[in-house]
Amino acid sequence: MAMSDDYTQANSAAQFLLSKAKLRPKIAMVLGSGLGGLADELSEAFRIPYAQIPSFPHPTAIGHAGQMVIGKVGSVAVAAMQGRVHFYEGYSSREVAFPIRVFARMGIRAVVLTNAAGGINLDYQQGALVVISDHINLQGQNPLIGQNDDRFGTRYPDLTQAYWKPYREFALEEARKLGLTVYQGVYAAMTGPSFETPAEIRYLRTIGADLVGMSTISEVIAARHMGLRVLAISCVTNMAAGILDQILTHKEVLETGERVKGAFMALVKAVLPRIACDLESTMT
Repeated sequence: MAMSDDYTQANSAAQFLLSKAKLRPKIAMVLGSGLGGLADELSEAFRIPYAQIPSFPHPTAIGHAGQMVIGKVGSVAVAAMQGRVHFYEGYSSREVAFPIRVFARMGIRAVVLTNAAGGINLDYQQGALVVISDHINLQGQNPLIGQNDDRFGTRYPDLTQAYWKPYREFALEEARKLGLTVYQGVYAAMTGPSFETPAEIRYLRTIGADLVGMSTISEVIAARHMGLRVLAISCVTNMAAGILDQILTHKEVLETGERVKGAFMALVKAVLPRIACDLESTMT
């Protein structure tokens, strides 16, 4: 996918989706490993595999269904990705971010990103939900590398508010109402697909990371490049290497995602109407 083609291809994919679905959502969701169940609960839902969407990358990772679902959570229209692609699957950072470009061309103005992550902060436990407050990009890639297309955004986008503070506050407030313990933390992204070593986890803790994963950051950078507001929530599906005396497996990631999906979905459902109201009041 050449940089000069990104805008045309994102526009083509967006128009394809809009031609198929009746709803016109302003909010998108990216549902990560083991967390795709929320998309199954959407009402008035239209579903289409990524493979049928022009230029759209499709995942190979277990736990990522690979379909777009456009429907409603309560009264809020959303476009939901059941699964995402990753850098470790052989996609470039720009290709990983392509679905976010498509969302923007569909008229999406806010994105809720979710992921499965390893817990580094010793205050966390397996199954904890963490609202991401900032990130550390250790993937050696950035989706904005190459010629900038001014139709997407400025050459040098500011990431001071990469994770939109009002939306983080919405999530924490709604978590309290639901009786959920939800943390805030800094997410570090590595390339994967191997899990990190204990030495790497000690390094990540030293530089200020609370969580580690293999996704999300390219999507966030692309979203902010285009002016989309971002809320990101991690599920701590395992404690990172060296914290517990046990082997890490992807099966554990999926099992923990399944165990906590009720709390996760309740939180997202509570936050979406507040994001929708915010968009109505600030972007009309």
